[in-house]
Amino acid sequence: DHVYKVHEKVPLYANKVGPFHNPSETYEYYRLPFCPPEGGLEHKSEDLGEVLIGDRLVSTPYDISFRVDHENEKLCSKELSTKDLKKFRKAVKDDYYFQMYYDDLPLWGFIGKVEKILRPGQPAEMRYYLFTHVHFEISYNNDRVIEINVSTDPLRTVDITEGDEIPVEFSYSVKWKETSIPFDRRMEKYSRYSFLPQHLEIHWFSIINSCVTVLLLTGFLATILMRVLKNDFIKYTREEDSAEEQEEMGWKYVHGDVFRFPPQISLFCATIGTGTQLFTMVLCVFSLALVGVFYPYNRGALLTAIIVLYALTSGIAGYVSASNYKQMGGEQWVRNVLLTGSLYCGPLFFVFCFLNTVAISYRSTAALPFGTICVIFVIWGLITFPLTVLGGIAGKNTKTEFAAPCRTNKYPREIPQLPWYRYTIPQMCMAGFLPFSAIYIELYYIFASVWGHKVYTIYSILFIVFIILLIVTAFITIALTYFQLAVEDHEWWWRSVMCGGSTGMFIYGYCFYYYFARSDMSGFMQTSFFFGYMFMICYGFFIMLGTVGYRASLVFVRHIYKAIKCE
Repeated sequence: DHVYKVHEKVPLYANKVGPFHNPSETYEYYRLPFCPPEGGLEHKSEDLGEVLIGDRLVSTPYDISFRVDHENEKLCSKELSTKDLKKFRKAVKDDYYFQMYYDDLPLWGFIGKVEKILRPGQPAEMRYYLFTHVHFEISYNNDRVIEINVSTDPLRTVDITEGDEIPVEFSYSVKWKETSIPFDRRMEKYSRYSFLPQHLEIHWFSIINSCVTVLLLTGFLATILMRVLKNDFIKYTREEDSAEEQEEMGWKYVHGDVFRFPPQISLFCATIGTGTQLFTMVLCVFSLALVGVFYPYNRGALLTAIIVLYALTSGIAGYVSASNYKQMGGEQWVRNVLLTGSLYCGPLFFVFCFLNTVAISYRSTAALPFGTICVIFVIWGLITFPLTVLGGIAGKNTKTEFAAPCRTNKYPREIPQLPWYRYTIPQMCMAGFLPFSAIYIELYYIFASVWGHKVYTIYSILFIVFIILLIVTAFITIALTYFQLAVEDHEWWWRSVMCGGSTGMFIYGYCFYYYFARSDMSGFMQTSFFFGYMFMICYGFFIMLGTVGYRASLVFVRHIYKAIKCE
């Protein structure tokens, strides 16, 4: 209930330490030889999301009672051995920070500092200093804690550059002050620091700028496409009215092949089913974000929500996949359901196994404990997979038939020789560029939040950008499908998925730019985590946007062939 009496002890929990520039590379606080509590370590119980983000809260010997000041309290005296000094030297050199929680409020500080000493005619010398004193400044309002800040005293340091054994005395001080900020607004500080006012203005301006540019381009393309289609309809209507036998050409020419089902229908339907599930899940996550569930430092809430929502929406994947598979004449529905269930989870499992092994070898808190892995498998085995199968059974038993406005010819028509830029890869490059240009400004802020220490709280902007991404993806795929049919290439099914999903490949390309040009991440573990998990996110985007592209193209193709009379 966060209500305390004067002199009541409020526990300060240490969470983790790690290199500041490598947010995934975190270690348990007592991996460094800090002063342990006298009664032994006590671990705070954590929920699934907190464990997933690498939180491991443990008790500390600091005595910070409610509204009790301490001027210069001794924590402990230690004789740092050669092994201890080596650990602290590495921590200071790699810019290690520590994170703690006091009454569920986060606080951060650095372990030490590096000083470069320059002497005339001599090479630069690096000196490593360990901070031995921390000062806590805490604000309260009546009987509640509102804010806490921690600072280190630069004058109270120990030089640990050389030597085998060094005596160190750790100490701390606490200062309480009253504030008028109410308890229900104490988290606003973290939202405020995520983007300073001038950054927020630039943020909004850049988003509006990219939106206007993209919408103008989309409108321009839409106008051209509408005029071309109108001319096509007039031309084809005239041809039908005149009794003369004329040779058909353009997209009308392939009306007998345009609804011929694609090769690999089981994989195709599994992709559409999984894409529909991911799309539904993303919309649910946005709904929770917009009503304020994911406030800053609601630890692990986002990851918990994603796991639960993915499990609950898996029935959608099974239903959509099996329903489409049946409409396309597929008979091996069990194989189709298994493929749907493993299309995203399969690669994710292998990536997770590799990255968790790396984290275990580093003894990092990013490595999931065996119990948590079991919980995730239980969720998959008891909720995700059964719902996928139930959805598949429901989809298999639907009476819906595929609505094709034209009859399909018995034998496929040969596709004429096309120039190189009409093939899949060049078309994907064209398709992905415009949607990516609509979101790339926002990508920097998201990356700085997920792979940095910024807090992302402006979900309204993100939702607007997501809607624009969907509109642009749908439209660009429709345009490319039209141009493909116009040159009598009727194999549009897989192409629409590839072109719609190509934005995911552009985002993965941006990952390389961000890693090497915009961040200071380094080391095998951080590199593995960054490129491994970003691969899975981009793969999810590929499937989801590919589904959006296919759905948009299907509506468009049905519409244009319904508008003309096909023999």
